[in-house]
Amino acid sequence: TFPRPEYDADERVYLEFRGVNASARVELNGKEVGTHDGGYSTFRWDVTDFLEEENRLTVDVDNSVNDRVYPQKADFTFYGGIYRDVLLVIVNKDHFDMDYFGGPGLKVTPAVEGRDGRVRVETFHQVEGAQVQVDLLDAAGKIVAFGAGTDVTIAVANVHLWDGVDDPYLYTCQATLVVEGREVDQVSTRFGVRTFSVDPEKGFFLNGRSYPLHGVSRHQDWKGIGNAITKEHHDTDMELIRELGANTIRLAHYQHDQYFYDLCDQFGMIVWAEIPYISEHMPNGRENTISQAKELVIQNYNHPCIVVWGVSNEITISTKDKADMLDNHRMLNDLYHELDPTRL
Repeated sequence: TFPRPEYDADERVYLEFRGVNASARVELNGKEVGTHDGGYSTFRWDVTDFLEEENRLTVDVDNSVNDRVYPQKADFTFYGGIYRDVLLVIVNKDHFDMDYFGGPGLKVTPAVEGRDGRVRVETFHQVEGAQVQVDLLDAAGKIVAFGAGTDVTIAVANVHLWDGVDDPYLYTCQATLVVEGREVDQVSTRFGVRTFSVDPEKGFFLNGRSYPLHGVSRHQDWKGIGNAITKEHHDTDMELIRELGANTIRLAHYQHDQYFYDLCDQFGMIVWAEIPYISEHMPNGRENTISQAKELVIQNYNHPCIVVWGVSNEITISTKDKADMLDNHRMLNDLYHELDPTRL
């Protein structure tokens, strides 16, 4: 239970869940707000019209066995319940999109041309007649380039590359929504400018140079705590990984907390990110692979650490319908490339 939050007449209130395992049905004051399948991603709804002076929030969470929500079979514990933060987010009625697969409403695609960077910034909103101002800030917070528009490419002279563990330099992209001369909303994200490629004989290349990968696979659980870990646990995991001398992390086998992707950006880790399409293909689970893939990419697109989207893992262990499984993989492969042509 909670009292009505303070907000103005021209504002909206979103209820945001950062992770609920595995299927959630959410009610506010006895009315259904929505449902969500998938235990590892952010999801949110506009609940302004559900609010009363005193509010009762009910979240029914189900992680029982079924044939449609991944994962169902694997060599790790799935746990259950609400294990990441739940937030009330108050925004102006005119705001950057918050309703598209839990994304930030902001998409940053960096490229390198010679010594310069070219940064494409796409923003998403439904506000008629609004203008978008975009500022690119260096690591010290100084504006180094700017532009205007919902899809704008901005040049950054003598760009400072994000260069793995040696120099994980991060810029910030800040987008401001302007309606009738008034700034009504602002979103921002850190990003890095880098190039990467993979050669079957010579391995991984970062910014044009050979960059051999040595690292670990990481799960989000701790003994005695399960999945409900704090920022301090994330920090400790990263400290241990860095102490090993690792420069790459496979984030197995599902979407991890945004905070940990941020740490990977900050410390220059090369990341493989994946969905929990694992061990056993379920013909009834295709829609869930699609929604989890969309959430993974849309919510994590701006992280420079990520170079690979993982489609599945050990999926042949107990799969019976190989034809449907292969078809599901082809479809997901096409979907990933459609969502993000820049990564493997």
